[in-house]
Amino acid sequence: MYLKEFWAELIGTALLITLGCGSVANVLLSKSKGFQSGWLVICLAWGLAVMIAIFAVGNISGAHLNPAITIALVFLHKITFEKALVYITAQFLGAFLGSIVVWLHYFPHWKSTEDQDAKLAVFCTSPAIRSYFFNFISEFIASFVLMFGLLAIAANSFSEGLKPLIIGLLVTTIGLTLGGTTGWAINPARDFGPRLAHFLLPIPNKRDSDWSYAWIPIVAPILGCVIGGLAWEWMKLQF
Repeated sequence: MYLKEFWAELIGTALLITLGCGSVANVLLSKSKGFQSGWLVICLAWGLAVMIAIFAVGNISGAHLNPAITIALVFLHKITFEKALVYITAQFLGAFLGSIVVWLHYFPHWKSTEDQDAKLAVFCTSPAIRSYFFNFISEFIASFVLMFGLLAIAANSFSEGLKPLIIGLLVTTIGLTLGGTTGWAINPARDFGPRLAHFLLPIPNKRDSDWSYAWIPIVAPILGCVIGGLAWEWMKLQF
């Protein structure tokens, strides 16, 4: 059951992570031609990665690509619990596989890069200033904006094929405005899958995978997306 949707979410999320984490590797790993090209490159690349992934699988599964979005849609009664489990499993697995592709693509660069934090940052997020309470608030707010924005976009009519571009711009905008505090995971699979890959893969001279922080980009995006979705539904009732 839901086999097509499973593969679509897995492939779409793997593509998202390959391109998104690939952009971080391009900017942070030594001897990459994109080394030190900056935050704007990363934000734009993640938005484009979301757009491309939606174009790739949106007609099959709806391209959730994010367990927090899927869970929020369960609360909004737009997807069944059973179907959500299929989507979430595929998303986490796809994120893990996508990060392995990035590891393989940049294979010679891991050894030549001395900065252990940079190597970790290719795979997962970390706070600019470590304060679990405010890091949680940052991820919650960014995820709230993501879900609220997605539902707002869905409520409008666009020319054929334009919605994925608008959604990609939403993700880029969140990164440019709210992403500097935590790296704007806004997606539990995007953070946990690659973090697990960092933990398991043979990366030369790597640091620990910072598991003490890992719960924040899981819990905060889920709560932010659920509350963001409920806020949109409440607003519709008022107007």
